[in-house]
Amino acid sequence: MRKIEHIGIAVKDLETSNIVFEKLFGAPAYKQEEVASEGVKTSFFMNGPNKIELLEATNPDSPIAKFIEKKGEGIHHIAFDVEDIEKEVIRLKDQGFVVLNEVPKKGADNKWVVFLHPKTTNGVLIELCQEIK
Repeated sequence: MRKIEHIGIAVKDLETSNIVFEKLFGAPAYKQEEVASEGVKTSFFMNGPNKIELLEATNPDSPIAKFIEKKGEGIHHIAFDVEDIEKEVIRLKDQGFVVLNEVPKKGADNKWVVFLHPKTTNGVLIELCQEIK
């Protein structure tokens, strides 16, 4: 893992939250997109070298909707940039981590993504990200 790629924050209303984070960072989101396969709309903000991803559920069965129902709005995951996501999945599985999707899937912001189960990472959902080339 080379660096923190972004921190994901689950929100109930993306439009309202975009205004809050625009005021907080003094700049608008640099990118917004929908990832239909995950049932989510996202906005990305830059703060220095750091990225924040806001996530709003687009359907009541999506992982974000379930997260908000259970825990409320807040930090949903921490994403780490990796050079070779498939090798990293093998390494982490060998170390005993539970991988939620062993085959990388297309995520937001032009990334391949894999998630690690929070029960093996001290309650924190970890996302691995590799840029799609």
